[in-house]
Amino acid sequence: MSRKPRITVAGAGALGLTTALALADAGAEVAVYDPSPDGGNASRVAAGMLAPVFEAVLDVETRAHFDLMLAARDLWPALETRIGITVDRAGAMAVGDAAFLQATDAGIRKLGLHPTDLSRNAMIGLAPGLAPGWGHALLTREDWRIDAAAALAALRRAAQAAGVTVHARAADGFEGAERLVIATGMGKGLAVMAPLLGRLTPIKGHILRTDGPAYEGVVVRGEGAYVTGAPGGLTLGATMQAGADDLAVEPDQVAGLLEAGGRLFPAVTAAKVTAQTGVRAATPDGLPMVGRGRHHGVLLAVGARRNGWLLAPLVAKIITACVTEGDLGPYAARLDPGRFEKTGA
Repeated sequence: MSRKPRITVAGAGALGLTTALALADAGAEVAVYDPSPDGGNASRVAAGMLAPVFEAVLDVETRAHFDLMLAARDLWPALETRIGITVDRAGAMAVGDAAFLQATDAGIRKLGLHPTDLSRNAMIGLAPGLAPGWGHALLTREDWRIDAAAALAALRRAAQAAGVTVHARAADGFEGAERLVIATGMGKGLAVMAPLLGRLTPIKGHILRTDGPAYEGVVVRGEGAYVTGAPGGLTLGATMQAGADDLAVEPDQVAGLLEAGGRLFPAVTAAKVTAQTGVRAATPDGLPMVGRGRHHGVLLAVGARRNGWLLAPLVAKIITACVTEGDLGPYAARLDPGRFEKTGA
């Protein structure tokens, strides 16, 4: 850059902070506006999955975009080093009845990968506490995980050390900057500047965390739930309620997660459980809107659905290229916000 452009980033979740850090590293003067300074955003509540394989296998919205998801995951080692965290590369294991495992095996093989078939003894070694009724599982090492809360804090520290200023309020607009990056989930307050935000749908999710001994095994994917580690216990997730945008904890959603999680790890049914909620934003095709908006100077980084952490470094790379007029890379066209104006989707 010939001079430092001034950029406002609206939003301090995974997409907002990762993008702010990348822009600062590229020489921009960046200010982040955090509409949830108390930490109440979906990125902090999330389980921190970097899971291109199981997302593609288990989620119809993601299936056609495995290449993009894998490319995003492959950007994580550089970000891991940059912000000083540790990515858990132990992998993820599918557990379920014969039909579920057969479908999962076929799905993984369609991606060009070969899952590892696990015996009962191998399963217990990788997932201590797993229910005794399961005698067979499939493992992939291609799915990774981070501690979302720790990663968000590390991103904020790294961004501030790079010169990013953080304001504990929502952005009213450009805030005197030349560019505005909207990375605020639904972004309701900025819809006038970015009409395409109207294409987003809220998806409310519940996630549960239990008290108990620390779990250091692999992520376990079952029917209706996944289970992974949390500081001092287990994490169970996650529900998806399309169209809901409130943060109220719903007992029936909690009960459903506990039932599904209990089939995998019986100890959760007797544990003390803390329920949290977050609201994600989703586009009609399941991919985020990343790139230039309709109005001059406005850039969008929204709608990552449940893959915000996975996609964060790819989103940051594309937004930074938009600002620096660099190479947008092979995936930018697929994420271009203008695709919804062209198709009317």
